[in-house]
Amino acid sequence: MDQRLDTQAWAAPLTPEDIRTILIGVMLAMFLAALDQTIVATALPTMGREFGDVAHLSWIVTIYLLASTAVTPLYGKLADIHGRRVVLLSGIVVFVIGSVACALSPTPWLLVGSRFIQGLGGGGLIALAQTIVADMVSPKERGRYQVYFASVFLSSSLLGPVLGGVIAERLHWSVIFWINLPLGLGAYWMTSSALKRLPRHERPHKLDVMGALLMTAATMSLLLALSWGGTAYPWRSWPIAALVGAFVLLGGLFAWRLRTAEEPLFPLDMLSNSVVRRGTVAAGFGMGTFIGLTIYLPLYFETVMGLSATYSGLGLLPLTCGTVIGATASGRAMSHLAHYKRVPLVGLSVAFFGAVVLSAFAGRIPLLPLCALLAVVSIGLGTLLPVATVAIQNAVKPHQLGTVTAVANFFRQIGGALIVAVFGAIVLGGVGGAGAQLSPEALKLGTVDRDTMVVLFRYVFGAAGLGFAFALLMLALMKELPLRGRAIETAQAIGGE
Repeated sequence: MDQRLDTQAWAAPLTPEDIRTILIGVMLAMFLAALDQTIVATALPTMGREFGDVAHLSWIVTIYLLASTAVTPLYGKLADIHGRRVVLLSGIVVFVIGSVACALSPTPWLLVGSRFIQGLGGGGLIALAQTIVADMVSPKERGRYQVYFASVFLSSSLLGPVLGGVIAERLHWSVIFWINLPLGLGAYWMTSSALKRLPRHERPHKLDVMGALLMTAATMSLLLALSWGGTAYPWRSWPIAALVGAFVLLGGLFAWRLRTAEEPLFPLDMLSNSVVRRGTVAAGFGMGTFIGLTIYLPLYFETVMGLSATYSGLGLLPLTCGTVIGATASGRAMSHLAHYKRVPLVGLSVAFFGAVVLSAFAGRIPLLPLCALLAVVSIGLGTLLPVATVAIQNAVKPHQLGTVTAVANFFRQIGGALIVAVFGAIVLGGVGGAGAQLSPEALKLGTVDRDTMVVLFRYVFGAAGLGFAFALLMLALMKELPLRGRAIETAQAIGGE
């Protein structure tokens, strides 16, 4: 009976106008979450001066990361139980409420609490947007739609830091939260009625509350350890050891819960699916390495190349723009190639060799060739993103799309946190007490030695090469299931597995 219902849902395709309306709405919802991860950072110094509290500014960023990452899988499960529309609209409402609370916060700790609420709403918007596109179009057609999502991330990466700085300097830092109100209302209005025409795949299920609590607590313990390790506390300190121990214990309890619960938070058949497992790991390492490079490359530009903070930000453009080019090429190729893995296999190989060149010639590559090399690395990585997402979605039943997409996004965020921590341990651990003074001025004063930074970034680029290599290995081992061309075929084929 369930299989018949799924097939009927897929059998009623949306019109191009329906797809266009829904796509614009979910892209706006995704832009809300993506922009908020980039716009706040440049306004932090202004907030610190107004509140008279600089020491705790990092919590404004960290708490959002903790909340949004921890609830991402919950959104996917809830969307599979209750439907995409109600869960997406709820996420938008919570995000907007949190944004208004942030704008009105009179103290830094109230702002931190409001950012937590905002993260609870924003955590599922990106994964749900990808899930909704998966509901609308068949796997074979889906790759080219991933390009729009890559464009959202690119625009938020480019606009966020600039807008944050300009708004904080010319207006008031609270405006960066107020602008979420019209954006959120627009996303709600665009999607509320349009999503009523979305194919329905939800089934009656129970949410494993105990499993959800264990997973959330384990995730927050790990992210706190990664955020504080090497910065707030030494890696070998008791607080970090306690957090790691809590993660291991809670993670073990969560694994036990998955095996014993009547309806676990993540279905075991989905977790045992080799395509889901290897595709998720490949995307996690690939995207995690990209995030790590975007965070630490400005430091390379400033301390090794001698650029200002402004020009170091511009130096990131080849890296951020290249992913969109690679994703566009790979996404469009998926519609025409039977062996769709070939494009990202070549792309990741190029990214790996690019990272090897960066490591071997760190400190000796002029600026323009360096930017060209970063663009090549980024384009190669970008080819992985649509293929991994679509392959994972193509491997599960329609009523599991929300869960599997959220899990994939969850592990991408965890992968990013892990690799950023590794890069940070290399750089900050290598310079010791001078970590807080890494800047061109510090080089001139002799506080930080350029040759030391060159050696450290040789290791960073080498670690990036290992990240790309592991993503390449997982992608090569991932089974290449045929992408079904029409939605009805997808439901029939998966339902019969």
